[in-house]
Amino acid sequence: MFGKWKAQIDPVAPGRSERHLRAPTVLFLFAAVALIAVLGSALVVIPAGHVGVYDLFGKVADQSMAAGIHLVNPLATVHKISARTQEVKETVDVPSREGLAVKIDVSLLFSLEPAKAAQVFRSIGPHYIQVAVVPQLRSVVRDVTSGYDAKALYTAERELLTQNIQRNLFPLLQERGVRCERILLRKIILPPKLSAAIESKLEAEQQAEQMKYVLDKEKQEAERKRIEAQGIADYQTIINQGLNENLLKWKGIEATRELARSQNSKIVVIGAGKEGLPLILGNP
Repeated sequence: MFGKWKAQIDPVAPGRSERHLRAPTVLFLFAAVALIAVLGSALVVIPAGHVGVYDLFGKVADQSMAAGIHLVNPLATVHKISARTQEVKETVDVPSREGLAVKIDVSLLFSLEPAKAAQVFRSIGPHYIQVAVVPQLRSVVRDVTSGYDAKALYTAERELLTQNIQRNLFPLLQERGVRCERILLRKIILPPKLSAAIESKLEAEQQAEQMKYVLDKEKQEAERKRIEAQGIADYQTIINQGLNENLLKWKGIEATRELARSQNSKIVVIGAGKEGLPLILGNP
């Protein structure tokens, strides 16, 4: 009787013991997972070239977070904002001073000022490029371009236009925490008729400059020939002045002397008159 009772009790006891042992293990694993989750949300990594803006229930910290690993409140949100150089490309329809419609493709190179990242996030928001940078760029380009003639945008005055845009735009964006680097005018599209007229004028000016160069070259060549001819004339004048009767006699005497000293056979014909010079025939 006792043996049967023991046989009925023993199979049940191990099951209860396993359940009692499994419960603490499950609780420990659950606690470990929760702790890992909390630590994971408390550790924030800010990538290189970015800054972090600490936001706890709508309260934004004044100081931005530099790149690296940071331990924060798990309930807080860290907004990661790029501080690298970025480019905004815009095509702006602008009026010229004479009222012509001109299209300008412009690029702005800029970056977020890291020390002012929290201020930008608080006052403008994470989409500060669309909210502040692009509208300000369009407005300044229109205002500055309206003071130039359309033909000036097609010539060397483009660099002056770029400088004026930078001088007006950069301080405005600097106040908003955006650091501007450079304005690039990629392309200026003028009305077709005006563009053709300007190209024709520039081509005519280039042809005039080329003709001026040719004329200057011809004048220099004419001056060179005149100087050369004058030199030849001066040389002939000097020679003619030096060839007198006495010099010719002396040269004849020298020739006769050399002829007499020669050992080669020759034929000598004495010239007519007392001052006739010898005429040499045959090989010397």
